[in-house]
Amino acid sequence: MPSPDERAHATSVPVTDVGIGTAGCPDTEEDSDARGISRGTDNEDTLELRLPEALLSLVETEGVGRGVNPGAGGGGRRSRGVGTALAGSLDPADGDLLDDLAHWGPVTVPAGTFQLVPVRVERDLPLICRWMNDPAVTAFWELAGPRSVTKDHLRSQLTGDGRSIPCLGVLDGTPMSYWEVYRADLDPLARHYPARPHDTGIHLLIGGVTDRGRGLGSTLVKAVADLVLDKRPACARVVAEPDLRNIPSVTAFLNAGFRFSAEMDLPDKRAALMVRDRSLRDLL
Repeated sequence: MPSPDERAHATSVPVTDVGIGTAGCPDTEEDSDARGISRGTDNEDTLELRLPEALLSLVETEGVGRGVNPGAGGGGRRSRGVGTALAGSLDPADGDLLDDLAHWGPVTVPAGTFQLVPVRVERDLPLICRWMNDPAVTAFWELAGPRSVTKDHLRSQLTGDGRSIPCLGVLDGTPMSYWEVYRADLDPLARHYPARPHDTGIHLLIGGVTDRGRGLGSTLVKAVADLVLDKRPACARVVAEPDLRNIPSVTAFLNAGFRFSAEMDLPDKRAALMVRDRSLRDLL
């Protein structure tokens, strides 16, 4: 983890055009005809993680969410599930559950300079809400409707214990995608596959129509998976769980070096468990 001095001098990508434009994002429930409803076997090479009883009991009642959808390009969404209810039961020695994601810094990809920038609701809500009301996104994220729907989804993560961090994906200074980086081993998802300690999950949507369908999703998924493996040395695997019907999303993960591990029956969908192994990083 960088020292305070290193953080102070870290290079950052300037964020422009954040939150600009609210078309397709009604301010109130009454303005929306279709408010989104938020609901909240790996191979033999996996090890089973025994989950705390507190988490198991919460999962029984709260369930697991949706997984990944590219928003026509690369990733996905699930409800926060346990949210803040389990915060007190986590081992304090874990510290920052995602290894200081806010200071991971920019990376260079073929399309330009890319950086994950943690969401600030007051700045980013109009833009993210507009994306969530895009029909191509709504089909998988189910967060269409007034701003309060998206705001509640973001707040549940931002006021939680840090196991999930919502971010804007900023390419050459312009926000163009939405991401959630989360601890899959501490998520209700862990009841549905043999999770390993520090498994890290990713969800994403590509916001702009012009950025979809040209391979950018695969490029960014690979970049973020590489960031996770570089910045989280304890993490041996990056995982995702797109809906099996979401062919563009599954394809994006495959093209980004993930392998198809198994099919999973989640409460609201049949999903493809996609895995990027640190040990196979340079082979896939």
